[in-house]
Amino acid sequence: MTETLTGGCQCGRIRYAVTVQDDDAYLCHCRMCQRTTGGVSIAFKGVRIADVEWTMQPPERFRSSPIAERGFCRECGTPLTFEFLKPGETMDLTVGSFDDPGRFVPRHHFGVESLHEAWIDTHALPRIRSEDNPSTSDRWMDAIGKLPD
Repeated sequence: MTETLTGGCQCGRIRYAVTVQDDDAYLCHCRMCQRTTGGVSIAFKGVRIADVEWTMQPPERFRSSPIAERGFCRECGTPLTFEFLKPGETMDLTVGSFDDPGRFVPRHHFGVESLHEAWIDTHALPRIRSEDNPSTSDRWMDAIGKLPD
């Protein structure tokens, strides 16, 4: 299943097209990823560097450690990539930056030395839709007359 997919940052300044071979993705729990996102993990899709085309402009890069850098949008802050400084043939794109992230399936965990177990299995927690929370939905309706996509 080879397919070209698109994605980009929240503000739309940075866009990409990438050829993917499958729907496999993974969750990284390492402390660097936690600090980069402010979350407990990040979802990545590994891709071949040669298969990525920055269709508007490439992301800015931050050297997040002695071995890697991360691509992001300086305007909206969207994390976009993880790349080793000594490049190989692959890099990671953030799953959430794809236009259709729901297609990807997590296949493994990485950086499990920093994994927060309580955040992995959340199936028993109550689920609340955005439109069912007046505090959120009323603000969206006042701002733009509809809920966001």
